[in-house]
Amino acid sequence: MTAPRTAAVVLAAGSGSRTGSVTNKALLALAGTPMLVWSVRTALAIDGVHRLVLVVRSDEQEAVAQAVAPHLGSSDVWLVEGGATRHESEQRALAALRRDIDDEEVEVVAVHDAARPLATPELWRAVIDTAAARGGALPVLPEVGLLPREPVERAGEGAAESLVAVQTPQAFRAAPLLAAYDRAQAEGFTGSDTAACLEAYADLPLVAVPGEAANLKVTWADDLRVADRLLTG
Repeated sequence: MTAPRTAAVVLAAGSGSRTGSVTNKALLALAGTPMLVWSVRTALAIDGVHRLVLVVRSDEQEAVAQAVAPHLGSSDVWLVEGGATRHESEQRALAALRRDIDDEEVEVVAVHDAARPLATPELWRAVIDTAAARGGALPVLPEVGLLPREPVERAGEGAAESLVAVQTPQAFRAAPLLAAYDRAQAEGFTGSDTAACLEAYADLPLVAVPGEAANLKVTWADDLRVADRLLTG
């Protein structure tokens, strides 16, 4: 089976303030390599991923380009300036991909946080393939103490009943995703994440796939140390 033609969007327009760094945490060293590079290398190794969009702050584009260039091989990367919110950053990435989506050069868009450098190729593969088959895919883990969000469908298991923590990468069919963001922009809607926009403006099932316990989000300095230990053993 041919892998769906996929664009990977990696969001790296945040800051490093909560890690105690004055630099964007995506550029902090993790096991000797800039954190962002771990996600870039994983995404580029996925069969079918032929577009890579990095969403970064305007004043960091040169630093990001220098950090990732040695790891790209023959692959290209598009740098897109991030917005004031996550939603706006996603919207700008989709705008950059509009022509490819309209021409069906991109069938699936996978959106990932650079702050989750440990997501495995297997997780990327699972969300991309599920999105191509069903519409949208979110990696989730059971979580105690979370407020419930709209239920998501578990692949092969019907509706999810327990509370879950949602991770990235998340993946979606490209054309409905772009249409949903166009409608959101027209109505001034801002979602907390990609799935929130889809829930509001697209009639697509959002299917839960098993997340990964090691797919932690680096928010604090301790998270960086844990991620480093997981990578170096």
